[in-house]
Amino acid sequence: MSSSEGALVLAATPIGDPADAAPRLAQELTDAPVVLAEDTRRTKRLCDALGVTPSGTMLSYHEHNEARRTPEIVERIAAGERVLLVTDAGMPSVSDPGYRLVAACVERDLAVTCVPGPSAVLMALAVSGLPVDRFCFEGFPPRKAGERSRMLAGLADEQRTMVFFEAPHRLAATLEAMAEAFGGERRAAVCRELTKTYEEVRRGGLAELAEWAVEGARGEITVVVEGGAAEEVSLEDGVATVLDLASGGVRLKDACAQVAEATGLSKKALYDASIAAR
Repeated sequence: MSSSEGALVLAATPIGDPADAAPRLAQELTDAPVVLAEDTRRTKRLCDALGVTPSGTMLSYHEHNEARRTPEIVERIAAGERVLLVTDAGMPSVSDPGYRLVAACVERDLAVTCVPGPSAVLMALAVSGLPVDRFCFEGFPPRKAGERSRMLAGLADEQRTMVFFEAPHRLAATLEAMAEAFGGERRAAVCRELTKTYEEVRRGGLAELAEWAVEGARGEITVVVEGGAAEEVSLEDGVATVLDLASGGVRLKDACAQVAEATGLSKKALYDASIAAR
């Protein structure tokens, strides 16, 4: 993509240490005709740390003005301007402003690309010591206790490792609610101030971590929680499900494959037992 073409460029910024910035970030900050910043003061400090001077216009773009500012920005991109979007830390649109603008650009068939870089989600997941083969990102839990409890109850059967953001003053209450919803022994990791001077990772059961957090935690916090164990399904129950699918018109082999994937049962064992049951 030529730098002269109109495009929205989402650029990841360091989550702590400015030295983690991708070399392309410095170049984009220098060259972009328009830089959208969640907090222009923080972005200017980042530019100083990187030794760059933006040549374009820097505009604020945050949760309080994105609805109003998005149409104007989309028109500038459509007219051929290259617009760089940065937030205070991490990738724009991931629990930060940006999704609304991306969606508007996609609707207009305008180019959207990104400068990859630091991610609190992936870093916390990597250092948590919990399974990383399958995971989901759940963002910030609701602030109100009732809504938070309902949200977590809905995740009680989630088998993937879960990643959350949380504010330090709500951490203890959230960990306590997680212990209630998932069980106090469910393994988790609280990752605090990642890449910064006082980086800390606390690992343990949710009840143990909730008790630790009562004393107070500071800084940016990411919580990683182990997924729930898969419910064991007997071969007999699996065969019943296969036959039910087959009676609905699904080919027997396909039904066995579906049930095997969902339960972990052997596809061959399901097929042989289903044939015998018929």
